[in-house]
Amino acid sequence: MAPPTSSKTTPHADADSCAIDRAVSLPEFWALVAARSGLVGAWRLTGVCRVARTGVREFLRTLPRLVVCGGKTGRGGVLREVWGLSLATLQWEAIPALLCARYGHACCTVRGSVVVIGGRAPGDGKNQRLSRTSRVEMLSKGAGGAFVELPPLSCGAISDAAAVAVDEKDSVQGQVLLIGGAGHDGALSSSLQLVDLATGVCTQQADLLHARYNFAAARLPDGRIVCAGERLVPTTTVEMLGPPVQGAMDATWTRRELPAMSVERGGCGGCVLSDGRFAVLGGMSTYAGTSSCEALSFGADEHWTPLSPMHETHAHFACAAVAECIIVAGGLLFTSAEVYDEALDRWLQLPCSLPCNDGLRLMGSALM
Repeated sequence: MAPPTSSKTTPHADADSCAIDRAVSLPEFWALVAARSGLVGAWRLTGVCRVARTGVREFLRTLPRLVVCGGKTGRGGVLREVWGLSLATLQWEAIPALLCARYGHACCTVRGSVVVIGGRAPGDGKNQRLSRTSRVEMLSKGAGGAFVELPPLSCGAISDAAAVAVDEKDSVQGQVLLIGGAGHDGALSSSLQLVDLATGVCTQQADLLHARYNFAAARLPDGRIVCAGERLVPTTTVEMLGPPVQGAMDATWTRRELPAMSVERGGCGGCVLSDGRFAVLGGMSTYAGTSSCEALSFGADEHWTPLSPMHETHAHFACAAVAECIIVAGGLLFTSAEVYDEALDRWLQLPCSLPCNDGLRLMGSALM
């Protein structure tokens, strides 16, 4: 007859069990788990227990806010208002307003500060007619919480351009690449300008392959920049800008065509996913809006892969990629917000519509 099985555990097993129990009782443990679960995964962990909730919130408080500034309402109003979406509370918080009401402006984060460039703005005094502007302003993190005026663009007024921060440490305020857009006369531009924020001086770089405005642009981890979408009308064209080779005598940005998107898009959003793919979201096609999304893989086999469509048809909206997710808000007549979970290829509607009841589009957005 076989000997009876003992129910006793070994001292080693008891020690392991105690160590695990101690670990899961610490908020720090759950903060680490949340950091490896992505944004949506972290929110799900808040339902595990009270300690998990505490740890997850610690992680969520380390994430930057999605800052949305200015824009045009459904009734044609132009806003100065600025809001920040806290990813810990999923609530929009009021931020001191822009100095200049505007829409169709470029916006990006430079050294932790939000920079707003150009756009369309009302004139001063009696002349309240909307026109393109060269004004630049910045909101610095931890510097009193107010926007400050920077020198205007030496290249003149511009709207509907894209701005991407440049990695460098030598300038006083930082530098951005200002891409495409429409100039003071409304003519579409294919220009690529390197803007020094401390002086406003714009230095012409190599032109884009196509003139573009109201398009998607994002910077890949290796410094290359992808531009996709509208020229004069929605388009499928996509191109890549490669940074100059350091030390080269004829240092200039390279340009090359990329595989076309599956549908024409204008006013679309663009983000870089955590695996390095470039995702393009929504926008306007030739005849109507689209909620479709797709992602471009790089390497020897560059190709587009469909992503799940958004719940709403967002165009000219705010978007940002953070913690293995993409957050979108507003666009056209919508104020709703959604989040894309990369792991599940799924969009979830968020309970935090923009605090603007009349729809909002053509606003600036950045993480801060």
